[in-house]
Amino acid sequence: MSAWNWDTFFSHLSSPAMLWGAWTTIWLTFVTLFFALILGGLAASLVQIKSRVILTAYNGYTALFRATPLLVQLVFLYSALPQLGINLTVIQAAILGLSIAESPYMAEIIRANILGVGRGQWEAATMLGMKRGQILRYIILPQAARTAVPPIGNEFVRQLKNTSLVSVISMTELFRITNDLIQSSFRVLEALTVATIYYLTITIVWTVFQKWLERRLSVSVLAGPSKSSARLI
Repeated sequence: MSAWNWDTFFSHLSSPAMLWGAWTTIWLTFVTLFFALILGGLAASLVQIKSRVILTAYNGYTALFRATPLLVQLVFLYSALPQLGINLTVIQAAILGLSIAESPYMAEIIRANILGVGRGQWEAATMLGMKRGQILRYIILPQAARTAVPPIGNEFVRQLKNTSLVSVISMTELFRITNDLIQSSFRVLEALTVATIYYLTITIVWTVFQKWLERRLSVSVLAGPSKSSARLI
């Protein structure tokens, strides 16, 4: 058997199963990142309340999910919870596990970027008669969003790679399909090379989109203050 087989490589590259696995990986990444963003946003908002109890709970929440392996969390949700009478499907366990595990990172990103906007801007906007909601919408959030895009973009790439772990609970995504092709063709090198190409392509497309989004947000922030001033006048 030769070390490389081009027919197998091209067969795997255009395989409907691989395309389906790639699509599953993509939507799973977006869905779990969306839920993680919501959970992280709620956590970051709650921690702004000056309460020792809330701060302790927040620190415990972030420490728990950042310190334990994602693989352990996924297996716990899918295999251990049924012993407590909680039965999750593969998709439910995958979405819940990936979303919760990612949410502490999102919370820290959101919290850091909101705090990164100078306090003086809050005070200046208040002196101009703007309400808290207006300050958040026109002054704070646009600037925080612009600076949050790069780290959130990095989290997308990390989450994309994390989706491969759901293969251990039998979810049919890109890496699971790759393993199935290896079992059927016994061509490990070709199958893993194709999987690498798919992951790399998705990452490149996302990076291009992220750079475009960063430029758009930068333009919006530069144009924002003049529009807000016009409204106030």
